[in-house]
Amino acid sequence: MKTKTFQPGDKVALQTKGKLWKGHALESHDPEVILLKLESGYNIGIREREIIDAKVLEKSKSVAKGEAEISLNKKLRNVAMIITGGTISSRLDPKSGAVISTDAEEILNIAPEIKDICNIIKIETPFMKFSEDMDPQDWKKIAEIAEQLLNNPEIDGLIITHGTDTLHYTSAALSFFLQGLNKPVALTYSQRSIDRGSTDANLNLVCAARYAISDIAEVALIGHKDMNDNICIAMPGTNVLKLHTSRRDAFKTINDSPLAEITKDKIEILREFNARNNKKVKLDAKYLDKVAIIKIVPGQGPEILDFYEQQGYRGIILELTGLGHVPGKQSQKNWIPKIKKAIENGMIICATPQTIYGRLNPNVYSTGRELQKTGLIFLKEMLSTTALVKLSWVLGHKSWNPKEKMLENISREFSPSGGGVCPADARDIKA
Repeated sequence: MKTKTFQPGDKVALQTKGKLWKGHALESHDPEVILLKLESGYNIGIREREIIDAKVLEKSKSVAKGEAEISLNKKLRNVAMIITGGTISSRLDPKSGAVISTDAEEILNIAPEIKDICNIIKIETPFMKFSEDMDPQDWKKIAEIAEQLLNNPEIDGLIITHGTDTLHYTSAALSFFLQGLNKPVALTYSQRSIDRGSTDANLNLVCAARYAISDIAEVALIGHKDMNDNICIAMPGTNVLKLHTSRRDAFKTINDSPLAEITKDKIEILREFNARNNKKVKLDAKYLDKVAIIKIVPGQGPEILDFYEQQGYRGIILELTGLGHVPGKQSQKNWIPKIKKAIENGMIICATPQTIYGRLNPNVYSTGRELQKTGLIFLKEMLSTTALVKLSWVLGHKSWNPKEKMLENISREFSPSGGGVCPADARDIKA
């Protein structure tokens, strides 16, 4: 049965022996397999030899590669993009078999629906990196470009595409670096490269565009709500983690509630937010990278603090067990004296919980009460990743009082719920 009467993007009906399948044809790199995006959002592959009949229900209106992606519509808001690399900027090279970077045109062509939401009037590409290779200098570069774009009166919002591995670090950094935010900043991603039929880039990009034209002037990470391909959520930049290596809904809001639910057609705001305004964003990207995270584990000795002191580290985030504990007086490796000495020597040490949900409470057990006497700064429910970024940012300002600033709620890193939010869909993350 010849099925090549349709093109990728066409809505088709494919009859097999056991079922009639309806959906949009996707580009396939296997000539013997027809990829189909079903109306449910799921993608399936059907062997061409199994197809008895094929009908085109609706021809594609997608923009072909090489054409102008978006024409200016004066009725729509204007949005800028910063493209930094990652899977959302990648495709498979059929010659080498390697994953290679793609360009802005290909990224936009995966989501032609954006043209009905906003005008993409400016695209910046400061670098193309997988996010595991990014560092604070890259965060600073993104923030510098973002400041210029956000303070441009012709631009109403910003989309940043980024790899997933360290995206939550970047979202935290921008939440602190961009002070007095005036417009929406949407960071988004994909777990599958844009040339794959199962890519999640389309929905994420479209929903990021819809967030970028909203009235929410906050840094948010935009990604799938669940494994279906129909709803995204806007997650606050300082309270989000990647909880799965490969699922499209890998990111979850932690100890807080999402800002909004977004579909291709609308945005539903879920809680209070900082509104867009006419003020100027102020860039504050001072940063000291001599800060580390240490996870307390059974049997670990405290001499690791000596190593970091010798290496010139100024700050440490200690991930404590339980409500806020380290091996204490009953252990052969008592951490408490070493922590006290390191703090007396000028090191700033903060505490975060090892658990994903909940907050520290050092008043319940004796070890916690002893730790308070050392000068350790308990950061309640703050995420360790956010705490690392914040402490590095705070220590970049020599005139600031580190304890006062670390306990100041600057960008909702301390949530109103006090660590009490534990959504059902995040309690059971399965592959």
